Amino acid sequence: MLKVGVNGYGTIGRRVAHAISIQDDMKVVGIVKTRPDYISKIASREFSLYVPDESALKNFTDSGIRVAGTLANLMDETEAIVDCTPEGQGEENLPLYRKHGKRAIFQGGEEAAIAEASFNAYANYDESSGKNFVRVVSCNTTGLARTLAPVKDKFGIRRVNATLIRRATDQNDSSKGPINAIEPSLGFPSHHAPDLKTVLGNIDVDSVAIKVPTTLMHVHSVEVTTKNEASASGVLDLWKNYSRIIAVSGKDGRKSTAQIMDMARELGRNRSDLYEIAVWKESVYAAGNTLRYIQAIHQESDVVPENVDALRSMFEIADREKSISATDTKLGIGKELI
Repeated sequence: MLKVGVNGYGTIGRRVAHAISIQDDMKVVGIVKTRPDYISKIASREFSLYVPDESALKNFTDSGIRVAGTLANLMDETEAIVDCTPEGQGEENLPLYRKHGKRAIFQGGEEAAIAEASFNAYANYDESSGKNFVRVVSCNTTGLARTLAPVKDKFGIRRVNATLIRRATDQNDSSKGPINAIEPSLGFPSHHAPDLKTVLGNIDVDSVAIKVPTTLMHVHSVEVTTKNEASASGVLDLWKNYSRIIAVSGKDGRKSTAQIMDMARELGRNRSDLYEIAVWKESVYAAGNTLRYIQAIHQESDVVPENVDALRSMFEIADREKSISATDTKLGIGKELI
């Protein structure tokens, strides 16, 4: 049983902690919170709570929240840390993990250089085998890699051109924007193109990102130049073999991100999460060596199964197919969808 600590319990951390806690081959020893807020109070019902250092102990004690110790104490009890702290904080935490001799997973907000390998289960599972430090790529890069990796394996890829329409912030965050604006990335490519190369290899990729005032999901418009000719039906049939990709149709009412997320709520998923990448069937176009499609990414949850699989790869617990199957079974991925 792999003993794991989760440092950071925000949008991603709380979901990763849940996903790890329901696996058969790993468990959450504790989670780290910085503030004694309502999230800490709820989390303490399920997990042992730790704080970053001694200076934070008094705030929690004064708030009546029981704390098991500090991050240093947590590392004494674990074999791995999944770092889900805010962007940039992981780099500051890296020396501490090294000092304590702990393997760690970082999230896509960190630079690729922080880790020995970047990770996506479909694209490069084995590259993280035996590594001490691994970075799970961002929610957008995960979404692109999920659908592109099978296409690369089956048809080959010469070039990818992706337009990313990004949500402004997550649903529980009232501090960010834009509120009444559309904010494009002001350079080509956006950071997503080089990030995609860390898991898909040195393919030709261009990307642009446009931030819009919504909280629900990201949407990608993807154009691929394939090495071998592909058909729309052939690509859709290919994706059926991958449980973390689902095809949805506007004909049955799922025309927007709002309706896709409503579907996830109606299915009773944990936190109404949609771990799968949703591709609109009607958007898939293929002629000769050109493939186009539009997909939606639930930015709060698509990286969650990747964190679980990355742990198995690092510790060589299971091969790719066994790990993906185990993760998906516990999270209900690929099941109960309409």
